[in-house]
Amino acid sequence: MAEEESDENYNEDGAESIESNDSEGSEYSPNIHKKYGYHKKYMEENTGERTYLCNHCDKAFSLNSSFLSHLRIHTGEKPYLCSQCGNSYSHKSQLTVHLRTHTGEKPYLCSQCDKAFTNSNALKHHFRTHTGEKPYHCNQCDKAFSENATLICHLRTHTGEKPYQCNLCDKAFADHASLTVHLRIHTGERPYQCSHCDKTFYANKCLMRHLRIHTGKKPYECNNCEKTFTQNSQLKSHLRTHTGEKPYVCSQCDKAYSHNCQLKSHLRIHMK
Repeated sequence: MAEEESDENYNEDGAESIESNDSEGSEYSPNIHKKYGYHKKYMEENTGERTYLCNHCDKAFSLNSSFLSHLRIHTGEKPYLCSQCGNSYSHKSQLTVHLRTHTGEKPYLCSQCDKAFTNSNALKHHFRTHTGEKPYHCNQCDKAFSENATLICHLRTHTGEKPYQCNLCDKAFADHASLTVHLRIHTGERPYQCSHCDKTFYANKCLMRHLRIHTGKKPYECNNCEKTFTQNSQLKSHLRTHTGEKPYVCSQCDKAYSHNCQLKSHLRIHMK
């Protein structure tokens, strides 16, 4: 499957950038048209090729349109305006992809399932769910991920970085999605509705857990016996019956328990 070329390498006309380390003559008139002319003449005399050289970096382009498209990376110019919402973009291809959020068009179809996407990059990422490809590797542990964004979030489990701060309390999170879910605790928003009853939930994972009450599905299986559970926390609790682990320790005496409910029951002895 051919990957969609980024605007960094191709402009709207499909012109490919030419890497160049030749920095001679890179200082020239601030007038942008004179800049183009000077460099065009310079490269024609010395190489016989018409090339437009960027004075902000070492890239060069064979077409003026490619050069202009590239310059927007440095200037921040966004001339392509969406008539539906007012968002603006530096490249026409970006606007084209954005417009599909308004039209609902999804021209990139997965050959393995019935899913469709607005751009080829999204399809490429989705396809890894079929192939199992995980090209992004953590340099701190042996975990790998299908998307770079997921790796970046994972790395924060090693660094402890939590850049997403709640503006209503002092909690912070490693990723924006976790902050979004947390904010619903403050707002009371519960967008996930059970299709079997009238219960609603603030997070999709809570809905999935609840649905097992209706379906009877128990996906968490003990590898020491034949017992299965609806929740991973239940399996972890059960495994202590095999390992003998007792992580719940009484602060008043030296007794320990495998389950929190057992510790709570024990603490009543000290409260008498």
